[in-house]
Amino acid sequence: MAAHRSGPLKQQNKAHKGGRHHGGGSAQRDSKGRVGPKILCKKLKKQLSRVDQRHRASQLRKQKREAVLAEKRQLGSKDGPPHQVLVVPLHNRICLPEAFKLLQNEDLGTVYLNERGSTHSFMLLSPSLKHRWSFTYARPGDLHTLLDMAKVADTILFLLDPLEGWDSTGDYCLSCLFAQGLPTYMLAVQGLPSLPPKRQTDARKKLNKTVEKRFPEDKLLLLDTQQESGMLLRQLANQKQRHLAFRDRRAYLFAHDADFMPSEESDLVGTLKISGYIRGRTLNVNSLLHIVGHGDFQMNQIDAPVDPFPLNPRVVKSQKKPSMSMEVCVTDAAADMEEGLKVLMKADPDQQETLQTEVIPDPMEGEQTWPTEEELDEANDSLKQRSRVVKKVPKGTSNYQAEWILDEGDESDGEGDESDDDIQHEGFMEEESQDGSGEEEEEECETMTLGESVRDDLYDEKVDEEDEERMLEKYKQERLEEMFPDEMDTPRDVAARIRFQKYRGLKSFRTSPWDPKENLPRDYARIFQFQNFVNTRKRIFKEIEEKETEGAEVGWYVTLHVSNVPVSVVESFRQGAPLIAFSLLPYEQKMSVLNMVVSRSPGNTEPVKAKEELIFHCGFRRFRASPLFSQHTAADKHKFQRFLTADAALVVTVFAPITFPPASVLLFKQRRNGMHSLIATGHLFSVDPDRMVIKRVVLSGHPFKIFTKTAVVRYMFFSRDDVLWFKPVELRTKWGRRGHIKEPLGTHGHMKCSFDGKLKSQDTVLMNLYKRVFPKWTYDPCKKTFVYH
Repeated sequence: MAAHRSGPLKQQNKAHKGGRHHGGGSAQRDSKGRVGPKILCKKLKKQLSRVDQRHRASQLRKQKREAVLAEKRQLGSKDGPPHQVLVVPLHNRICLPEAFKLLQNEDLGTVYLNERGSTHSFMLLSPSLKHRWSFTYARPGDLHTLLDMAKVADTILFLLDPLEGWDSTGDYCLSCLFAQGLPTYMLAVQGLPSLPPKRQTDARKKLNKTVEKRFPEDKLLLLDTQQESGMLLRQLANQKQRHLAFRDRRAYLFAHDADFMPSEESDLVGTLKISGYIRGRTLNVNSLLHIVGHGDFQMNQIDAPVDPFPLNPRVVKSQKKPSMSMEVCVTDAAADMEEGLKVLMKADPDQQETLQTEVIPDPMEGEQTWPTEEELDEANDSLKQRSRVVKKVPKGTSNYQAEWILDEGDESDGEGDESDDDIQHEGFMEEESQDGSGEEEEEECETMTLGESVRDDLYDEKVDEEDEERMLEKYKQERLEEMFPDEMDTPRDVAARIRFQKYRGLKSFRTSPWDPKENLPRDYARIFQFQNFVNTRKRIFKEIEEKETEGAEVGWYVTLHVSNVPVSVVESFRQGAPLIAFSLLPYEQKMSVLNMVVSRSPGNTEPVKAKEELIFHCGFRRFRASPLFSQHTAADKHKFQRFLTADAALVVTVFAPITFPPASVLLFKQRRNGMHSLIATGHLFSVDPDRMVIKRVVLSGHPFKIFTKTAVVRYMFFSRDDVLWFKPVELRTKWGRRGHIKEPLGTHGHMKCSFDGKLKSQDTVLMNLYKRVFPKWTYDPCKKTFVYH
């Protein structure tokens, strides 16, 4: 007897749910043999037990702790570079010579003084602490030197006033340092014991409240006695280091000595010998060297002289005082370099990086021949034979508009209303002229008596009338831009089709296509562009971390032979300016288009117009350029901004050498009196010449005669030919209506327009025109110093 088998239509009841928690067995039963997709990955995740997870976490903590301790031990040790300390006074009452005398603690070790021009620095070697420091400071008021030295300083020592902490100049200095990136820092107060004992407690409480605004959870140290300076030095030696990303991936050097050897051809150019300690990364002689404020150069040789500042120096005993074992020594580094000098590396011409910064464009590469008459005839025939879709559209619609305008009913007969509109237009113009003359006659003058001041003449002597007029004009333009963004009056002396011939209309600014390679300027033939900038950056950074580089190791005292250097570099060094050099990563000497995201500095309200010359601090570079401002959006097209706004972050686009982010960005503007003020801060966003900055121009017109969905618009154009030229462009109004031009009326620029709804008499008709803009090639390495705001 055959067994009964259920058919395909048998009822299947829902399985009972045993609970929310399912084990491994229930998951296998629910899957019913189905296998999940295989995930291909480089690292297979292993399920570790709880004991193994704890062991792994403890091992990672131990490795990080050992790495921090190794970094502390290397910095300032006999095998590492000296601990570079930048002393920054934040108040004009700070006495810097007294602080330097206290830091020159002879009880801890040997002091080496080094006086070069107007910049005083010294080395402190302490065998008992097994540490060596190099103390420097920038000249008061020289913000350029301060920012450059902060880029290579291991620690910044801020000196505070016991009553106020810092003044306006110190606060401005802190704003710039925070925006650039602050390394390890320490706070010290000078002059607190000089106050009366009853005021010291109140002064310390008030100072702590002031410091909390800038430095939360940081302790204040005293610097008034020799004992306090010893405690401060011990704190500096044991402090955890903070890293700056733009210098951790590059080798850099702070010059202790420099010598110049002129070439045989000219005394203005020669070989510069820079002596100092290698920091950051291993320095290869075949890489390029960027001297901050002077440009990029090639190295031809690296020497390894004797370290002039050893941690355990030879003790020189004086005959007059034989009991004294430590003395303040003044050394000549050049004499020590000559002893035991050996060549470490020489440049290989085949592997050396080139100094080529621009592409030499071929003028025949973009050649475009003029089409022949046969080709023009063939193009016209193909246009005539192209299939067309029959569609009901309003009268006067062009072929371009017919592709995206929806079917609408015919609101009015165009021919019947033309004469009436013209008559009403003329009458309205006469009424306007009469009203305007009447208003001018009714205006009254008002007199006002002003008080006289004795010092008015002295005040007027300090006012620059031209600068005042220029600034007033900028304020007016910025105010008009805020009230009527991108609106422009149609010129009367030039035809609109000629004035705006480079502009185009877009149906949608977000979705309409725009080729980034279209109509590029000649300057774009000079720049370099990456096929994929993100992948190139990842590859270079990975090679830095994994590949071993041959050259001068970190902590070595070396002499770099830099070729073809102008004599002005060593002259500025001898006058007291610091000499700082960074090694360049591949491609960083080549020119491209840099995009930086910046925000307006809160303390600056001066109007900044696009394409004005500004001073940039981008990572380790400093240069002058004329940037473009655009909105920071995620679209493929970005709207051009005429002024640097204060309410939102903007993108600054400029021609400059390639720099791999992360890198901080500071923007300064030079005034007519030579002073520079900080106007914006931010970071480097990308290196992308294809980023399209689109300038918008809005032409406005006013409705003169309004029908159901049709209106006569005037004052947008003043010529019949201009109306016909811009007929395909879509119109919009400030109250949200959309429309198009149907036909021109008369010869004075009046036009009949159709909209998707009835207009209001107080509405304004607008036409958006767009054009891609490019930055100016005004890149110039900034070599001049500047002073505080």
